[in-house]
Amino acid sequence: MIGLSSYAGVMESVMNSAEEQQPSSPLANAWSKKQDSSKNQKTKGVGGFVLVHAGAGYHSESKAKEYKHVCKRACQRAVDQLKAGALAVEAVAAALVELEDSPFTNAGMGSNLNLSGEIECDASIMDGKSLHYGAVGAISGIKNPVLVANRLLSEAQKGKLSAGRIPPCFLVGLGAHDWAVSHGIPPCPSEKMATKFSLSAYKRNKRKMELAEKMDTGHNQTKKRRQSSENENGSGCLDTVGAVVVDLEGNVAAAVSSGGLAMKHSGRVGQAAHYGCGCWAENACNMNPYSTAVSTSGCGEHLIRTMLARECSAAMQSEDAHQALLEAMQNKFISSPFLASEDRVLGGVIVLRCCRCVEAQPSQNIQGILVEFLWSHTTESMCVGYMSAQDSKAKTHISRLPPGTVPGQSLAIEGGVCRLMSIVE
Repeated sequence: MIGLSSYAGVMESVMNSAEEQQPSSPLANAWSKKQDSSKNQKTKGVGGFVLVHAGAGYHSESKAKEYKHVCKRACQRAVDQLKAGALAVEAVAAALVELEDSPFTNAGMGSNLNLSGEIECDASIMDGKSLHYGAVGAISGIKNPVLVANRLLSEAQKGKLSAGRIPPCFLVGLGAHDWAVSHGIPPCPSEKMATKFSLSAYKRNKRKMELAEKMDTGHNQTKKRRQSSENENGSGCLDTVGAVVVDLEGNVAAAVSSGGLAMKHSGRVGQAAHYGCGCWAENACNMNPYSTAVSTSGCGEHLIRTMLARECSAAMQSEDAHQALLEAMQNKFISSPFLASEDRVLGGVIVLRCCRCVEAQPSQNIQGILVEFLWSHTTESMCVGYMSAQDSKAKTHISRLPPGTVPGQSLAIEGGVCRLMSIVE
C-alpha cells in the first residue's frame, strides 16, 4: 500500500521581467529546441533555484525549528552564490557546507560516531554540465567533506596528471584526508567535530550494545537485538543531508554528505559517496530533454543496492514528474527485488528537473526556465527547504508520512513548480 501526502501547490519566481501566467501543464510541451541560437547571448542579471534536505528519518516537533533554520541558511548560502554569478556546482557546494556545519545534522560537524568512537564521513558532488563527479568515503579529520569531493571534481576537470595518469574521482580513508590537506583543505581534529549530542548518543548506544552482548545469545534475544539495532539505525535516526541546484543558464548540480549510521563499523562507506546512489545531476541533451538533479537520504545500504539517485533521475524524463517519481519510489525502491529480504525500506529523495520554456512574447529577448521540484520519502519524516534567487527568504517544510501508514512500506510525495525568467541581450 502506498500512502500519499498532498501534492503541494505552485511557487512561481519571475526574474527581471513582468510576471507571466503559469501554463496549465507545467513543463509539458515547454521545451525550446532552439537552444543553440542563444548560446552566445548574454543573460542580464543572475538567478537560479535551490532545494535542500536535512535528512530522511524522524524530525521531532521539539527540534523542528532548528531543522528548518539550517535548511533556510543552506538555501540562502546557495542563493548568495548564484546572485554572485556562481555556477550550479559552486552553489550546491556552498549549501552543503552550511548543512555540514550545523550540529543538528548528521554530516560534518556533529556526525554520528562509529564503533571506535571516531567520526568518518562520506560525501559526493556531481556537475550536470560536465558530468564530472567527486566523492570521499570514510574520511576523518576534515570539517567539510563536500569541499574535498568538490575539489576532486574540479581537479579532474583539468585533465590528466603527470605521465598521463588519470586523476582520482573517489578517495577513501587516510588517503582522502592526506589528498585534501595537500590540496589546501585544512584538517580538523576528529574530537573537535563531535558535539555534546553526538557524544551522548554514542555513550548511550555503546551501553546498549554492551548490555546486549551480556544477554543470552538464544534465538529470541538475537531477534530482539536485531530489532533494537533496526530501531537505532532506522527511520528514527537522521542520515545524510543534500541539495540540488539549477542556475540561470540551466545547469544543474547535486551534492550529498553524511556521517553515516550510528555505531557503524570503522571503514563503512554509505550511499553518500557511491556513484549513482547518493546524488545525480545531468544537463539536458539530445537523448534527455529534461535536466535533472537528485540527492538521496536514508539507509545507505538500501540506497546503494537500488542506485536510487540515478533511477529517479532517469524516471524524470517522463512527461508526468509526480507520477514518475511515485512509480520509481514504489517499483525501484520499496518493491525492488534487490531489497526483497528487507522488512522496511527506508529512504528519501529530493528531485528537480528543468527545461527552457517557449515564451509567447512579442519580444524575443525573454528567456525562461521552468523548474519542477519534488521530494519523497518512506521514512517517518523529511525536512526540506527551497528558494529561488528572486525570493526574499527560503520556504521550509517538514514532510511526514500520512497518519496510519507504516514507515518503510509506504511513501509521501510533494513538490511544486518555479519559473525563472531573465532578459537576454
